Amino acid sequence: MTRTRNEQLASLLGEAGWSRAQAAGAFNRAAAEGRSPDGPGGPGSPLIGRSHVSMWVGGTRPSGSAPAVLALALSRRLKRVVTVAELGFGTPGPAPLGPPADALTVLADLGRADLHPDRRNLLAGIVYSTAALAVPSGDRQPSSAGPAPQPAERVANHLRVTQGDVATVRELTHAFSAVDQRRGGGHGRTALVQYLHTDVTDLLHGRYAHERVRREMESAASELAYLSGWMAFDSGENPLAQRYFTLALQLAGDAQDHPLGGHILRAMAHQALDLGHFDTALALAEASVQDRRYSGATPRERALLGVVHARALAAAGRTRSAVKALLRAENDLAAADAGVSEPHRTFFFGEASLAHETARTLGLLGDRKGAIREFGRSVRTRGAAFRRTHAVTLGHLGAAQMADGRVEEACATWSGLLDSMEEGIQSGRAEQAVVQVRRLLSPLRHRRIPWVTAVAERANRHLSKLH
Repeated sequence: MTRTRNEQLASLLGEAGWSRAQAAGAFNRAAAEGRSPDGPGGPGSPLIGRSHVSMWVGGTRPSGSAPAVLALALSRRLKRVVTVAELGFGTPGPAPLGPPADALTVLADLGRADLHPDRRNLLAGIVYSTAALAVPSGDRQPSSAGPAPQPAERVANHLRVTQGDVATVRELTHAFSAVDQRRGGGHGRTALVQYLHTDVTDLLHGRYAHERVRREMESAASELAYLSGWMAFDSGENPLAQRYFTLALQLAGDAQDHPLGGHILRAMAHQALDLGHFDTALALAEASVQDRRYSGATPRERALLGVVHARALAAAGRTRSAVKALLRAENDLAAADAGVSEPHRTFFFGEASLAHETARTLGLLGDRKGAIREFGRSVRTRGAAFRRTHAVTLGHLGAAQMADGRVEEACATWSGLLDSMEEGIQSGRAEQAVVQVRRLLSPLRHRRIPWVTAVAERANRHLSKLH
């Protein structure tokens, strides 16, 4: 078959001043933003080479999310928006999901694509992008282009929404969150999205007797959207998670729920930290502890915001500020444990979570023994209801023990991780911990150390079941 040279793409590459190799490098950097630096195919692993770019210019159409990634890379280079259609690949696939001003439009589009039978192709065009993040300052909310829409402007049905409807959404959010904590983001997320896209969307379009009920429903919907994003993040679907977090932030802004907005920004900072985008993570974490996002939160909420802020400060090399933030988070959690009432939230933050994040912060500060101590405290104090996070913590603890030369201890810890995974946890983050086990033990396999061999073989067997 004769292919027609893609003159549109050739022209754009010429405008960018890129050789084929430079274009491939820019593509790989843009694509790396959506991948974990610890996982296979991380930022250190190039996706394409100059031959791919040459084939595209020669008339071959790239598959999957490649057109969207290339459009993103060219947009940054040319400092203007370059659409997939401009790349000259013929009839474009579904357009990347953008963030329109109205949160309900975003919810409809995102839910429709997430639940579609051809979900894989519909979502292939979205990528995780730090450039797409608009970090709000102060209490200004990102969806507030003007006053929040009044109820009459949103009416699309005759459903009368009551306080009982709000309570129902919150109860179901807690139920989904409990499953996520026990079993991982791979369990129940489709049902959650279905509920958000249908029942909750209908409620958001309903009639409200009071403005207070409307705002509480938007807040409840925001928390459910946040949970969908967190479960997508846990499953390794980072671009999709980013879209749900952004949607949740929009809904929290419409509801004027400032502490919830801070909680969502904290989750976005956590994601950026795990993906290695430290400057973006710090900006998001700084925003999460500003103004009413922090002052309006309960002590337990403030402890969660503060400990992720500390980790972001440590990643940015701001040691003294990170230590100060850790101490403040410990004090906030102590105040929560003293009996301060908490809102009906899905935060589940306690001593084990504080110890886990403290350990990750200490690791970034170079205090390996302190990190091992705090990871150990997290393992000892975490309850059975949080099996997914327990598995993730065991992965980090084993890695820290391994780095400290405590190989036998690391293998014992990782044996516990594999025990947890065999209980049916479906979590991309926990799976990455198993990938790390295999990678860290690989150099020792030739020594035929019994406990190393046993754990390495278990990790291999587990990962082989996934493919």
